[in-house]
Amino acid sequence: MLEEILAARPGVSTVVVAAGGGGLFAGVAAAAAERGVRVVVAEPEHCRALNAGLAAGEPVDVPVRSVAADSLGARRASADAVRWAARPHVRSVLVPDEAITAARREVWRTHRIAVEHSAATALAALRTAAHVPAPDEETCVVLCGANTDPSDLAR
Repeated sequence: MLEEILAARPGVSTVVVAAGGGGLFAGVAAAAAERGVRVVVAEPEHCRALNAGLAAGEPVDVPVRSVAADSLGARRASADAVRWAARPHVRSVLVPDEAITAARREVWRTHRIAVEHSAATALAALRTAAHVPAPDEETCVVLCGANTDPSDLAR
């Protein structure tokens, strides 16, 4: 995935990706490390398996309750994901459910793309104070996931 991003946008310096168990994130972080790209990994505040594992220094069980729980609802992140999250080129952030639903509606309103809450979680990191890009930072948000029902975009 990072190869495709850099082929389309060679100046990208930061990739923002949502995480549940951490599989997609770990792959992005590994590829990013080889190319000098920073990674911001975003999770819902109440669905934070990777962030909690990072704080504990190892995978731990967490409660799961979030609008994004259907796709990001891992109770525990993988050990590989926790190791990648501890690397210097990675920053872990948490976003509230309200920001996730607002970001999801924004993507629909502005681009007519129906995304699931996991994709909106990554965008919500930029729409809140969770991650504020530097002036020279070119950021790419990964809109992952295809399990959505466009009829619930009004919520």
